[in-house]
Amino acid sequence: MNQEFLFLLLLIMVGYVFKRLNLLKEKDGEAMGRIIFNITLPALIIVTFDTVKVEPSLLLLTVIVLIYGMLSLFLAWLIFRKEEKELKGTLLMLAPGYNVGIFAFPLVQTIWGAEGLAYFGMFDAGNAFILFGIVYIIGSYYSKEGLTLKPKIILKKFGTSIPLMTYFIVSILNYCHLHLPSAFIDFATILSKANMPLSFLLLGLYLNFKFEKLYIKPMVKFLLFRYGTGLLFGLILYFLLPFNEMFKYTILIGLLLPIGSSILPFALEFKYSTTRFIGTLTNMTIIISMLILYLFANFIL
Repeated sequence: MNQEFLFLLLLIMVGYVFKRLNLLKEKDGEAMGRIIFNITLPALIIVTFDTVKVEPSLLLLTVIVLIYGMLSLFLAWLIFRKEEKELKGTLLMLAPGYNVGIFAFPLVQTIWGAEGLAYFGMFDAGNAFILFGIVYIIGSYYSKEGLTLKPKIILKKFGTSIPLMTYFIVSILNYCHLHLPSAFIDFATILSKANMPLSFLLLGLYLNFKFEKLYIKPMVKFLLFRYGTGLLFGLILYFLLPFNEMFKYTILIGLLLPIGSSILPFALEFKYSTTRFIGTLTNMTIIISMLILYLFANFIL
């Protein structure tokens, strides 16, 4: 297991070093991110859900993520309600979502294989609804222009999210015991193999160690809130839920994953001035969550 984590860290460092040498630039990450979200990640989802039987109980993972997302958003509002409007909006956007597709999937695939991907896939389905629905609305509400959204805009966000639509379609196929043609699965398998290296190269490309002193206090406060509440509720659900270990591990680890990768694009869309703050916090949560998963894989499993 140590060797696998070392390889993943090396992939991150390759992305970071290539950026420092100007062989790649951060703006190249936009194209790489689109490839991951629209091609390799959907391919991995298709292959996973074609080979693993999804039990009806796994739908509860999606429900738990939705409920916890709303709860964490409410708690974040209580804690950060006295912050300046734009910073408060930023912190509320950062509170409920998780980076599952780019960060968690490669690590989960390394530790648990296809079975783990199925569980975290159902976790990510609920996460996608939070990110592309609730978080997007929050971002618009606290922007300078204020809330200007219409229901059709939110529906369009859901409908144009290829990973979310892929989850929806393959879950129905799996539940109905239907399989896609073997030739299509073989092709998707080839594409899915690129998801892990591309995802971690992208993380390295966006890695940034610059800090703004102005934001140190809210950063520390947010990190304590995010990981404190995630660990607390994760442990409560781990010991109370009457399901198998994989289900419990998904909840426990899922609530400690990094900030969702879609927050920065939302902040840019709504013209927030806190984009560097978001980028720095995102990097910090990636490092913290990587350490948590490493300790979990080596000392708990």
